[in-house]
Amino acid sequence: MAENSSCCTSEDSCHSGDTDVQVGAVTTTYQVSGMTCGHCEGAVSSEISEITGVSSVQAVAATGLVTVVSQAPLDDEAVRAAVDEAGYELVGQAA
Repeated sequence: MAENSSCCTSEDSCHSGDTDVQVGAVTTTYQVSGMTCGHCEGAVSSEISEITGVSSVQAVAATGLVTVVSQAPLDDEAVRAAVDEAGYELVGQAA
């Protein structure tokens, strides 16, 4: 029989819906310049989260990195427009 690939552990405990991993999801990390505080993180996250297909956004001002989880790859120009709308500059995808 094939290995168990369910969310349940060998101890029969299941994970709740509190996980960030999504089947078929695409995770992309962007470099954004100009973020300096929590308000900046919130503004960038709010604008990017309005893009169709985006399920989560995590912005970190200290590093300038914004991690986006979406149902499909995002159009870089849509992300750029959202970051611009928030008042910051999209440098590009992080390496």
